[in-house]
Amino acid sequence: MTDLREASAVQLGELRGVIALDGPSGTGKSTVARRLAVSLGAGYLDTGAMYRAVTLAVLRAGVATDDEQAVLTAAEHVDLRVSTDPLQQEVLLGGENVGSEIRGQAVTLAVSAVSAVAPVRALLVARQMRIIDEVCQERGGIVVEGRDIGTVVAPDAGLKVYLTASSETRARRRSLQDRASFDETKRDVDRRDGLDSGRAVSPLQPADDAVWLDTTNLDLQGVLNEIMTLVDERDLRGVAAGR
Repeated sequence: MTDLREASAVQLGELRGVIALDGPSGTGKSTVARRLAVSLGAGYLDTGAMYRAVTLAVLRAGVATDDEQAVLTAAEHVDLRVSTDPLQQEVLLGGENVGSEIRGQAVTLAVSAVSAVAPVRALLVARQMRIIDEVCQERGGIVVEGRDIGTVVAPDAGLKVYLTASSETRARRRSLQDRASFDETKRDVDRRDGLDSGRAVSPLQPADDAVWLDTTNLDLQGVLNEIMTLVDERDLRGVAAGR
């Protein structure tokens, strides 16, 4: 697998260190993480997009998702690059922008199986850790979203937030976003919750020191306000010149 990071236009900002946002689909992680990164002048990493891109590569290669060795081989040869700029998100597979395709139904149905392959997770987690280190050195801080950030990828993050919401709320949000039926989306949300929480390697679960934030009755600005309060309480903002 080649280097995963594209050059980012984000300059040294206010955030010091790492903010880890974890939680199931439909909690608003991606939107919140990007907005948070923009507000703090920080880098941004969507680890889920990396797993989705690898899943797309596996599907394109005609590999069965239950053939773990074949899935790993496909993952090892993926030419994948992701942007760490929250204002210019790109996911490139072999130089092709696949940002839209990785959100399609075929990838959504297969990504949990690919993500559960332990060597694939180890491969991507190592890359994610490297990206985090590089971005923090260059820009001071990064907001990282996923399902195992606070527990595995960035266990020393200065702030860990576990976003949650009722399954009905999450399904409604996803159905509006994907323009799909509520019932179909609800079944998919429940299916992914079970797979992601029940996998043997890096299951979806909050870190012991994560702050739980229920977004069921919060709009985007409300969620951002809550997290920014936590950022300030933990003194994670600093003056660039003073670093």
